[in-house]
Amino acid sequence: MATYKKRGFKPKTKAETQEFDEQESTTAEVFSTLDESASKTEEWVSRNQNYILGVIGVIAIGVLGYLAFNQFVQKPKETNAANEMYYPQQYFDQALTSATAKDSLFTLALEGAEGKYGFLDIIDEYKGTKAANLANYSAGMAYLNMNKYQEAIDYLEDFKSDDDVLGALAKGGLGDAFVQLDQASDALGYYEAAIAHSTNEYTTPKFLHKAGITALEMGNKEKALDYFQRIKDEFSTSDAGKTIDAFIGMAKSGT
Repeated sequence: MATYKKRGFKPKTKAETQEFDEQESTTAEVFSTLDESASKTEEWVSRNQNYILGVIGVIAIGVLGYLAFNQFVQKPKETNAANEMYYPQQYFDQALTSATAKDSLFTLALEGAEGKYGFLDIIDEYKGTKAANLANYSAGMAYLNMNKYQEAIDYLEDFKSDDDVLGALAKGGLGDAFVQLDQASDALGYYEAAIAHSTNEYTTPKFLHKAGITALEMGNKEKALDYFQRIKDEFSTSDAGKTIDAFIGMAKSGT
């Protein structure tokens, strides 16, 4: 068993001398190996320094390029796109509250007028911006209100958002479009996605109700009852909750 040797230690016996010599030899070998490894590393670096510097240069250029693109291209693009949204959004909002000329106002929102961009122009001209993404949502909802269901699906499917309300509304809008196309199974899937997207007092009872009605129409009363019961248990004060007992009764009949 090796013993700890204090500095200045001198072996007193032949056995200690032999052990001391072996340890000295091992230490020398370790340092020799380290020196050799360091030397080989230095040689490799020396031989490949142009390659190493090139890689570092590429990384540096990539980082600087990204920062420059973000600062001088993407940010101004985002700003311009956001400004362009103001004009079509006005027509979209007017269409939602108008008793007449809804289609005309939605068309102006989609296609623009007087040299101003509509949602479709913003989507094409400002790809990759937040405004273009939002324009997909607005265009989809405009087409949905115009009873152009396949167009609504195309644009709503391109909209991506983690926002509790907008994300759920987009998925629910897809459900509404598929209902109108008599594709109940697809519609129910999107209503369920809207429910799962977030839990809030506005969208959750709204799409629980639509999911329940769709399930009823598909003959799945048990699933419909689950949706209606959740409205009664968690959202009894919502608009859907005011008449939920009648729907629960329908779901229970024959189950």
